[in-house]
Amino acid sequence: MITAELLAAAPKSQRMQINYIQLSQNFLYAARTGDSVQKYLDTLGSAQEKQLADQLLNDEEKFAFWLNIYNGFTQVLLKNNPEKYKSRGAFFSDKQIRIANQLLSLDMIEHGVMRRSKVKWGLGYLNKIFPSRFEKIFRVDTLDSRIHFALNCGAKSCPPIAFYESENIDSQLELAMQTYLAGEIELDTINNVVKLPAIMGWFRGDFGGKNGMLKLLKKNNLINPELSPKIEFKEYDWTLFLNNYKT
Repeated sequence: MITAELLAAAPKSQRMQINYIQLSQNFLYAARTGDSVQKYLDTLGSAQEKQLADQLLNDEEKFAFWLNIYNGFTQVLLKNNPEKYKSRGAFFSDKQIRIANQLLSLDMIEHGVMRRSKVKWGLGYLNKIFPSRFEKIFRVDTLDSRIHFALNCGAKSCPPIAFYESENIDSQLELAMQTYLAGEIELDTINNVVKLPAIMGWFRGDFGGKNGMLKLLKKNNLINPELSPKIEFKEYDWTLFLNNYKT
């Protein structure tokens, strides 16, 4: 494990070889345990853009790194100042995260990088006309709707936090999706209605619309393949709920 102490003590030549995906995991672990995260913040903030980009060459590496970064910063920022959650719009849109000498917002990480320059309120159907240079460098090549079951924004309705690894990201996202949906969907066979998490309604285009959602449920044996229920979306519980980690 790359510790904050080792980072501080390492010569510049060694620091140039930092594994940033591993660092993102260690940062998230420190956020979980309550250890100091300052040295991780310093290292992430001063990272060389090209060096970071060279380590995030494919979607597996990008998803692992940015999921850990998003979830870690959400925990750190809200633990330091829970009052920020009273103005959630500002909390998610404020540029308060420094990565590779760029100030980023949680929205930019989620919608610009991990959703490949999608408009936040476009229901998943609208792309940004002018994505930033940083987005173009670091965004994923292909949007994966399963990230919505891995991102934790600090609310009670959010999925739990895991430590994501590039070599296992596909199986980890699959597990996150299946576990979250199994605990959230409500099927009313009498009225032929299935209630899905609010996040699926907010970003319905990411899932291929309601038809895509039904295919997803049937493929994962969450509803009977013979059923074609009407889809409704549940209310989202925005109650602040930190330290929601997978055991």
